Amino acid sequence: MSSEHRTESADSTAKKKILLVDDDAEIIDSLRAVLETRGYNILVARDGNQGLAMAEREDPDLVILDMMMPKRSGFLVLEKLRRTRMVPIRVIMITANEGSRHKAYAEMLGVDDYIRKPFAMDRLMESVDRLLGHPPR
Repeated sequence: MSSEHRTESADSTAKKKILLVDDDAEIIDSLRAVLETRGYNILVARDGNQGLAMAEREDPDLVILDMMMPKRSGFLVLEKLRRTRMVPIRVIMITANEGSRHKAYAEMLGVDDYIRKPFAMDRLMESVDRLLGHPPR
């Protein structure tokens, strides 16, 4: 029975979709590698417009969103996601920006977590697991 239970929880993790919205290929590659080894299904958008389109089409469980991107900033993506969705998507914003004004604005828009770059991968994984309802590993 206990091995059956482990399979069920692994299956429920595998069904969780995470959308990475970032224009930095290195960050996308490293996040994708870690998240996929944890059983998450990863979608990638390279700019804010693509991120919004994919969020609408794919209905991810979580969005990991860079603040500074071409075409549409992370703030504009977050604003639109919060305005247009009946059930809010969980959003983690990552940024190299040090300003507290930006963090306050992201929080006002309803971001679930705000992480400054560079960050420890463990810090991000704790946030992902917490927001998606999985126990830490």
